[in-house]
Amino acid sequence: MEKKGNVLILCTGNSCRSQMAEGLLRDLAGDRFDGYSGGTDPAERVHPLAIQVMAERGIDISGNEATDVKKYLGRLAVRHLIIVCQGANQSCPRTFPGVLNRLFWPLDDPARFAGSEADTLNKFRELRDDIEARISQWLEETP
Repeated sequence: MEKKGNVLILCTGNSCRSQMAEGLLRDLAGDRFDGYSGGTDPAERVHPLAIQVMAERGIDISGNEATDVKKYLGRLAVRHLIIVCQGANQSCPRTFPGVLNRLFWPLDDPARFAGSEADTLNKFRELRDDIEARISQWLEETP
């Protein structure tokens, strides 16, 4: 049996974008990849709206924690590194041991959106759907 490759999804706070991406990756390709997420400056918790919109898709990330990327450095053989925000792209180490593929997907932080509660929830849904489309396309292109 072939060993699954590790995918690390990185953003600054590890509370929204990377958490949703990790959950979607595990759901869409858990048989092919082990997904992890981390932050360069992790938040105190996963954003409740990220948890809510993922639950709408039947994906439970309520037990996830915002994790410092340092937890993985030198401890996890990462084949694919996906960076989902500009801040993490600037502060992330340029080389990760073993990384075969480094991708940058600049996604807006839905937690910074200023609007009504309904509009903010819709921003989270739009982001979730955008991430799902990107991961689906990446999976089609990645052996």
